Amino acid sequence: MKNWMMIVMLCCGVLMGCSEKTYEPREIVSETDVCKICNMSIVHNAYAGQIALKNGDYEIFDDIGCLMEYIKANGEDEIGAAYIKDAAKNEWIDVFKAVYVYNKDYWTPMNYGVVALDSKEAAQEWMTTEGEGQLLAYKDLHDFKWGIHK
Repeated sequence: MKNWMMIVMLCCGVLMGCSEKTYEPREIVSETDVCKICNMSIVHNAYAGQIALKNGDYEIFDDIGCLMEYIKANGEDEIGAAYIKDAAKNEWIDVFKAVYVYNKDYWTPMNYGVVALDSKEAAQEWMTTEGEGQLLAYKDLHDFKWGIHK
């Protein structure tokens, strides 16, 4: 009986180790968190982004443009999950699934003018309130011109 219990416990442990790891966004600590790319403090939390790496580390960003610069330089292989703040709800959303809106007149910490929203409908509402913009998907961000937009 003891042997069977040990075998069952060992199998459960192996199965748990094989399960897919989940990644959750962590809270931004404005006093200590700085952007991985530009080294600016995360003062405007509503525009923050973060990447949860597969090794358990987190990289923090003050703007979606900095997050994309990190991805461009390092690739996506070691990313467990990536999050950006929804501009309308100030909640974490998946970077890869978000809808983005660009307008050179939208204010963002690094003046890139790109905000993230959780749906196309939310993006349309944002543009109605904040001024027309260009809808972008995650794939569009790879070719986007990330210079400061004046």
